[in-house]
Amino acid sequence: MIKVRTGDLDLLIILIVIGFLFLFPKLAPQYLIVLSTSLFVYCVIAKSWAVFSGPTGYVSLAPAVFFGIGVYISALFSFKLSLPILVSLAGIISFILALPMGLLTLRLKGIYFTIFTFSLIEFFRHFILWSESTFFKTRGRIVAIVDYRMVYYTMLVIFALLLIFSFLLRKSRYQLALKAIGENEDAAAHCGVDLTLTKVIIFALSSIFIGASGAVMAMRWTYIDPYIAFNPNYSFIPVLMALIGGTQNFYGPVLGAVILGLLEEKLITAIPHYSLAALGVILIFTVMYLPNGLMPFLSNILNKFMQKLSGKIQNDLRLNKKLKV
Repeated sequence: MIKVRTGDLDLLIILIVIGFLFLFPKLAPQYLIVLSTSLFVYCVIAKSWAVFSGPTGYVSLAPAVFFGIGVYISALFSFKLSLPILVSLAGIISFILALPMGLLTLRLKGIYFTIFTFSLIEFFRHFILWSESTFFKTRGRIVAIVDYRMVYYTMLVIFALLLIFSFLLRKSRYQLALKAIGENEDAAAHCGVDLTLTKVIIFALSSIFIGASGAVMAMRWTYIDPYIAFNPNYSFIPVLMALIGGTQNFYGPVLGAVILGLLEEKLITAIPHYSLAALGVILIFTVMYLPNGLMPFLSNILNKFMQKLSGKIQNDLRLNKKLKV
């Protein structure tokens, strides 16, 4: 009997999904391509958040900061730089800014860390608003518009790189260090884990993909300002998606982002003033009845079904052997 290792299976699934998504724009109408781009953004932010916050238990609300930085990098340089260079620049600047932010905030724990990271959204929003009005006598900026197919493929590349990074990280010693930090920081330190270095590096690396996605997403808009760029929803909603999908599972944040992204699209159309309240109710029920998220729940159902199917096949084979005898 041939046994397939979980890591090999995950890599195969990633390649198949990316291959299908690469061909998708050639088959789908424009609306579905644009919708898929929005889902990519949610998937990237939710998965990036889960890479660090999932194993460590540090609930960061900083994704909107890095997303907004990427948006403003795009607004500043979209008419001067090519798209690949622009996206790379947004990721690099997000990484550079995340290093001192991580050194400052990751000394805190629990609710204090969460509140501090949320306050960074307000700080950057008002700082850029003040800078724009003081030095440039403006509030917002015009962004160069790129073809929607180019935006789709660029987001697909960012999403693919994030999955590969997450896959490699899961196989590395840093993932074990993150889990040890999440279970008991003091014990992890006694085992030789460099707490500060591990937390700051992974926190900063995960910010690269969020900043890059912000730079790409800005090109779908004709105008941005600090209130659009540093919208707290880009912290709250992806975190909600990751929690509902399951932060401890490799595919959980992506599943949660796809399901809630589609649901949000319907809710905004049906009940625009109550869509966020409806998402909050969904989170409450998820925490109450599915504390580990949807993906572990679905995995358990699938495992039980496969066990029953395997048992049935084995019984049928035994029965056939008896009949032959």
